[in-house]
Amino acid sequence: MAETPDDRAADPLPAAPDLGPVNASWTTKPPLGLLGRLLAWIQGPQLEAQRAFNADQVRLDNALLKYLEDRLSATHRHYDRVLGRVGQRQDDADARHRLLERELVKHVHDLARRIDLVLAEADRGRPALEHALADLRERVARIEDALRARSR
Repeated sequence: MAETPDDRAADPLPAAPDLGPVNASWTTKPPLGLLGRLLAWIQGPQLEAQRAFNADQVRLDNALLKYLEDRLSATHRHYDRVLGRVGQRQDDADARHRLLERELVKHVHDLARRIDLVLAEADRGRPALEHALADLRERVARIEDALRARSR
């Protein structure tokens, strides 16, 4: 017998991506020392813009992954409901087919009983019919003999 999806274990889900490293490393750190502070003062607006962009990008990545997870979960729930309804309709159709099968079997058995009755009745009258046919054959034979005798 062929294996059905219900007979197999569910395929394991793929692992979600690890957001830890991205979430931990998005901040920009100012360079160290006097030269670093001078560069931070000169490039301060650019570093702040980069820091804001990095923070926004990490929030967007987290939100997109959360949205994707929620969307896939909702899709699976939807398909589970659809498959449940289809399965229920299939079960209803199967029940109707089983009922129809039982009714057809009853009908065939009734027909077989009726055919047996007709054949039994036909066999009961058969000897009388065979006797009448034999009598008719004898009469036809006598008539033929009389006609032959006249024609000579």
